[in-house]
Amino acid sequence: MIERYALPEMSAVFSDVARFRRWLDIELLATDAHAALGLVPSADAAACRERAPHVDDAFVQAVLDREAITDHDVAAFVDVVQDAIGAPAGSWIHYGLTSSDVVDTAWCWMLSDACDLLIEASTQLLATVKQLAITHRHTVMIGRTHGVHAEPTTFGMKVALWALQINRDRDRLLAARRAVAVCKLSGAVGTYSNIDPAVEAFVGAKLGLTPVPATQVIARDRHAEFLWACAAVGSTLEMMAVELRHLQRTEVREVQEGFKVGQKGSSAMPHKRNPISAETISGLSRVLRGNLQAGMQDIALWHERDISHSSVERVVLPDSALLAHYVLHRMRRLLTGLQVFPERMVANLEASHGLVFSQPVLLALVQAGMSRDDAYRIVQETALRAWDEGRSFRELIEQDDRVNVAAAVLDEAFDVQRSLRHVNRVFEALDEIA
Repeated sequence: MIERYALPEMSAVFSDVARFRRWLDIELLATDAHAALGLVPSADAAACRERAPHVDDAFVQAVLDREAITDHDVAAFVDVVQDAIGAPAGSWIHYGLTSSDVVDTAWCWMLSDACDLLIEASTQLLATVKQLAITHRHTVMIGRTHGVHAEPTTFGMKVALWALQINRDRDRLLAARRAVAVCKLSGAVGTYSNIDPAVEAFVGAKLGLTPVPATQVIARDRHAEFLWACAAVGSTLEMMAVELRHLQRTEVREVQEGFKVGQKGSSAMPHKRNPISAETISGLSRVLRGNLQAGMQDIALWHERDISHSSVERVVLPDSALLAHYVLHRMRRLLTGLQVFPERMVANLEASHGLVFSQPVLLALVQAGMSRDDAYRIVQETALRAWDEGRSFRELIEQDDRVNVAAAVLDEAFDVQRSLRHVNRVFEALDEIA
């Protein structure tokens, strides 16, 4: 992933140094387990730990240099580690293991840590969104369907629904963590033919990972579930971003992204204040969904394993973790600095001459004894006149001889608070979120 969209704490999870440190920890833990079983001399296991190489950039380069000869990254890693430890103790490194035992366990360890960061970021975003919703619980605005004015709502209700979806995404991340927080040290085709299951149990306990039955590789539906959770996060944030982009359009201008001192919206037009954060989030969400498609295709492997998934995962797993983490933080930053214009929201609501109350008027006519179809036709005809002639919908309704409804009934039908009297329902659901 390019550094532009990578935050340091998530980058650290997937760095080459961190990856090789995890591989070394797994190898040393396996050696300790073999020593506990009496298969490896205790002195040799202790020597492995004492003389284990320090994993840094120089170590990474040594592995890469060795890989140029072996054309196998794990074999190169094992060679470098064994050379650093020296014989005879170093010969016990990788005893009974196959490459996937180390690589897959390390992947799951990394993805578990990545999930922790994603869950933390989603929790922080959820708190920000909840507060924004509460602040604007009663900020009246027009609700739109098909991009057209529909009925009144509040900005807080809109945002509260975002919060509920973010919480579902957080649940998906928690489920994905459970799916990937596993390990496998069962040998070449997963039969434990050259390694005791106790070694797997020992390593899993030390790393906080659950041993699972597997072939040579851990089943890739687990990794796909992680990618799905990341893609779901991206899609939720894109939903929010698209809404904010629409609301920021010049013709609407109900909200606006924050604009810091010295920022430029356009290299050519000084007046521009563009929704760049929302547009960035929309774009990166497409990458997250594309990565999910690749992860789904990784599930079907030949027999007990092939490596068609390996090259894909080197790209999509870290990239999806990094991007999901980035967009969560980017959206939180966007919302923290978001400008909301309640007066503009009211002005837009009133711009359609009261047409947004057409349904309450329809229901009032039905309650007065008119057939629904007749009432619908009258309201529709009057609404079209109001819009075409730029006149008050209520005045035209009151002037229509076919309408026989008390003024008090029309007062209620045209009362915006009538439309919003049950807004608290969504906030009750919001209050239930821990």
